Amino acid sequence: MAGMAVDGLVSGLDTTTLINQLVSAEAAPQTALKTRLSATTAAATAYRTVNSRMESLRSAAEALTATNLAAARTATSSSADVTASATSSAVNGSALSFSVVALSSAHTVTSNLVWSSAATDVRTPSAGGSDPGWPLQIRKPDGSADGALVAEIPLPDKNPPTLADVAAAINEGEYGLRATVVQLAPGQVRLQVTSTTTGAASQFWLRGGNETTETAGSAFVAEPPGRDAELRLSNGLTATSATNTFAELLSGVSVTVSKVDPTATTTVRVASDSEGVAAKVQAFVDAANAALKEIKAQSSSAPGSTAVLKGDSTLTGLTGSILSAFGTRIGTSSAVTLGIQLNKDGTIAFKKETLLAALEEEPAKVQALLGGRPADTVAGTTAVEGLAQRVQTLAKQASDTTTGTLTSLAKGRDTLAADIKDRIADWDTRLKVRRDTLTRQFTAMETALSSLKSQSSWLAGQLASLPSSS
Repeated sequence: MAGMAVDGLVSGLDTTTLINQLVSAEAAPQTALKTRLSATTAAATAYRTVNSRMESLRSAAEALTATNLAAARTATSSSADVTASATSSAVNGSALSFSVVALSSAHTVTSNLVWSSAATDVRTPSAGGSDPGWPLQIRKPDGSADGALVAEIPLPDKNPPTLADVAAAINEGEYGLRATVVQLAPGQVRLQVTSTTTGAASQFWLRGGNETTETAGSAFVAEPPGRDAELRLSNGLTATSATNTFAELLSGVSVTVSKVDPTATTTVRVASDSEGVAAKVQAFVDAANAALKEIKAQSSSAPGSTAVLKGDSTLTGLTGSILSAFGTRIGTSSAVTLGIQLNKDGTIAFKKETLLAALEEEPAKVQALLGGRPADTVAGTTAVEGLAQRVQTLAKQASDTTTGTLTSLAKGRDTLAADIKDRIADWDTRLKVRRDTLTRQFTAMETALSSLKSQSSWLAGQLASLPSSS
């Protein structure tokens, strides 16, 4: 039976070792396929690694398109107590002056009732009147004497229900309120309830079930009332906000105030975000250098190189294309005027101060050199393909998820790897059949030798039993 060989019982041969050696010799093509599979898989991984760097470069270039550059805005404040931020919709050069009249606050009510401790039965106050009755009503101003009933707070189901239980019930409920027990002196505590929101709209009052319109407010008093933050603009108008942040105080500008000072004037101005543009250019150059470094690591043909894609023509060509994109003139100018230039070692350098100076002197030119500019027949200007545009196109050609050259190369290696795996599997079947065949053959040989040995022994016995001649 296949796989049941008995090593050299008759022949003295190590048949298992012989079979393994014979199968191993015949498996040489499969071993070569496994080596090729490893190299193919590594190549696919290498292409994808370079591809991810090119995708990062494409993203960094996209951040420098004409639209994004035109939308780069920053808002500054003349006061340390006022912060401002701007979005792309902010109007460059716009400004607004104002003074801070008030900050927003949350509406708070404190009980007139006094209890001896937080553990006291809430129905038995020690001073300030009698229990107002339950459930407590939460009412909001609506112009009427009673206001609008928005919710009711039931008496906690405890025996007895304490003042601490009431505070916990308010905090656990979805009333938009937060409650705490305030100790004014030993043996004198009150219940304080505050809105979770700020602004005039946070105003509310609590009224017990036993109170009427005439007696409402005897159990709880407002202290202080909720109010909006307020700015007095330089033209005399007033701006209000339920919070200390005034969203869209100017188009695309958000302002946050932190201190009241009606006598101080704060001015918020909108300008182009030069520092932000410089940061994006730095990220752009860094992404290009990272791509060049990765390409070199994966394709270097230098002595001793262990690069997976050593000498790969696509990658070496891509290095040339990237450097050419940064080194070739942009219209009638060059990237050097932006502080970008090529180094002798094949990397790209960036001088931030050069870019900032250019943005200060000729912001429109910088925008055109980076993000490009369409032709204008009226103004008599020709189209300019900006550096970022140029690199974005190059990076997309390499990394596009469907048509990118690197994407296609990686997918090609994946297809080849799948084919090799199928061929390796076929060899597994073929070698198993060969091992079984050899096992049967060597087993049959041992069986035949054993039979011959038995016959030889029988003949020898027969010959030995014959009478000898005298």
